[in-house]
Amino acid sequence: MLCHWRYVLDNLFGAVQAVSCLGATHVPSRVDENDRTYSADADDAAYATFQLEGGVIAHINSSWCTRVRRDDLVTFHVDGTHGSAVAGLTRCVTQARVKHAAAGVEPGRAAVDEIQRTVGRGPREHRYDNGFKIQWEDFIRHVCADTPWKYDLVEGAKGVQLAELGLKSWAERRWIDVPELKI
Repeated sequence: MLCHWRYVLDNLFGAVQAVSCLGATHVPSRVDENDRTYSADADDAAYATFQLEGGVIAHINSSWCTRVRRDDLVTFHVDGTHGSAVAGLTRCVTQARVKHAAAGVEPGRAAVDEIQRTVGRGPREHRYDNGFKIQWEDFIRHVCADTPWKYDLVEGAKGVQLAELGLKSWAERRWIDVPELKI
């Protein structure tokens, strides 16, 4: 799943410098279109933390089967020097560092209301068009009208690189540095 999020991290928050990842198969058996049960042979969730340039830490939880308070197919939790944000595919909440109430809250005391008062909502929700469709339309414009195209083979290779390093991190249970691609 990590290859899909490489361009999001690089383009919104900063270049990925290191990854720590854990994958899981939460649903070990599944049912196909013909109502036959089969054993799952692929992970259905990825939990990854990234170190980005500029000191940004991002955590992505991407799952096909778990949704407890994640509200979306994928959630991005990003902490930076000026605050934090949690974003899904259609919604985002933010909290500026200067408005954070947790520093004055007693440990062990329920502080949800105090903390929630400092959380800001992103722009009003609206229905977004299918992202894959939009990207295909951009690509077709590039081919037919010679418009610029940012997502070349190098960008694809960076996505594959991050997916492979995430698998290595999972297998070795450690942080893995993400080297710059030399092409």
